[in-house]
Amino acid sequence: MSAAIDCKNLKKRFADAVAVDGVSLSIPPGEVFGVVGPDGAGKTTLIRMLCGIIEPSEGVATVLGADVATNIQTVISDIGYMSQRFSLYGDLTVSENIRFFADIHDVPSRELPERARQLLHASRLEPFQSRLAQDLSGGMKQKLALVCTLIHTPKVLFLDEPTTGVDPISRRDFWQILYGLVADGMTLFVSTPYMDEADRCQRLALMNRGRILMCDTPANLRSQMKRTVIEVESITPKMVVPVLAKIEGILAVEAFGQRLHATSDRTMDPEEIRKALISAGLQISDVRGVAPTLEDAFIASLEESEING
Repeated sequence: MSAAIDCKNLKKRFADAVAVDGVSLSIPPGEVFGVVGPDGAGKTTLIRMLCGIIEPSEGVATVLGADVATNIQTVISDIGYMSQRFSLYGDLTVSENIRFFADIHDVPSRELPERARQLLHASRLEPFQSRLAQDLSGGMKQKLALVCTLIHTPKVLFLDEPTTGVDPISRRDFWQILYGLVADGMTLFVSTPYMDEADRCQRLALMNRGRILMCDTPANLRSQMKRTVIEVESITPKMVVPVLAKIEGILAVEAFGQRLHATSDRTMDPEEIRKALISAGLQISDVRGVAPTLEDAFIASLEESEING
């Protein structure tokens, strides 16, 4: 089976900066593929190259077998791309925006009503068809942007952090729509800053400084983490962090509300850590060893990449 998305040694330079540095990926049809990484990692540049918006400095990228550099019109007709700042027209209604984007993509007029009906129903925007886009909530605007991106029924969908700043209910609706599309055979390539969304992907790539550091299933990425994780719970986590970080063997401390995750490259005794924190006059509710989360694995990988250059 041919790959839906394939790139080999993809690079992009801007003046003296390298935004994407030798990325190679092969994504089969129907896969939900995610990319995560810190700001400036190269995620947006990678997506824009795969969509044919910007040309690579080196390497080759194909989408559904079409070279994005030499056969861009074929690529454009088969993909949907929703950027971080998708441009809706605020002075048009929901329905008018959908019709506008349908016209751009030459959607046959006889097919538009049913396509629009299905997408409006899936996005729960049916009651708001006559509302101006500028009067929609943030989550509703994102769902309308997705509907406009999907109106021409693309075979491959690229989404660049599509739910940033969106409320949890709208995020859930957003992903329900996406999973329905993937069930119908669409390939999804999505960048996201949210670990719960990353966990929804079948495979994940972690990017940093333009390179892919890890690429596997979420479960395998967690299992590959070589560090141990100690979870500390306290009603005063900010006071605990500096003391915990100074304990011998602790490499990093990350906060998750009142819970702290301390990672180490050696076996750590939770009871010894608890005693050390209590002796420092801190209020500790619990200290225990836990399985690493996806975020733990990614943070550890980023730290190791920084150390190794």
